[in-house]
Amino acid sequence: MFLLAGCGKSDNNANQMAANTPNANSAANQAAPAQAPAQAPAPAPVQVPSQAQADAANPANAPTPPPEPPQPFEIAAGKSIPVFLSSQLDSRVNKVGEEFQATLAAPIMVNDEEAIPKGATVRGVIVDAKKQGAIKGEANLAIRLNTLTVRGKDYAISTSTYAGTEKGKGKRSAIMTGGGAAAGALIGGLAGGGKGAAIGAGVGGGGGLAASAGTGGQNVVFPAETRITFKLSKAITVDR
Repeated sequence: MFLLAGCGKSDNNANQMAANTPNANSAANQAAPAQAPAQAPAPAPVQVPSQAQADAANPANAPTPPPEPPQPFEIAAGKSIPVFLSSQLDSRVNKVGEEFQATLAAPIMVNDEEAIPKGATVRGVIVDAKKQGAIKGEANLAIRLNTLTVRGKDYAISTSTYAGTEKGKGKRSAIMTGGGAAAGALIGGLAGGGKGAAIGAGVGGGGGLAASAGTGGQNVVFPAETRITFKLSKAITVDR
């Protein structure tokens, strides 16, 4: 009887454990619920370019670059600069350092284009002026150009020197020099020494000296409207 009672008790315990097992599983399931799968990120929205952006990206629609500015004129050293004096210059009256004015007697051409128009304003300076009797009875007058005005803009220039000398009655001469070398000569028009036009003698082919010179009171005079041709000593660049 004791044996049967023990067996019955064991069976009751087993039945209770079996009955409690589903509850345990249910509690475990409630403690660790299943996680849903992660969702993929939404794709970025596609940006459609505006018409202006599309036009700018098209090489065919690129703006046309502005044209290059015209190149300036290059006037080489040695170019002839013929001028008309605006006023009379006199070795007895004028002093070294005084300025004078002239106008261009002919246009300056570069590659068949007019770089400087006729009538352009030219300025110069007296570099030597001695009245008669100052040095061994000689009178001297020498001038050169230093400024050229083209289309309202001033350009500094360096030119040859034009000089006249009076050594005595009938012994008048004028020369144009540049760097110490004679470029032309003027000889008195009247053998007797009276007033008259001098004759220019060209040197070096082209750019011949064409000027008038006279004497007044044994002094050198370049009358107004005298045409004198200078030579550029240094090249210059002139805007169009």
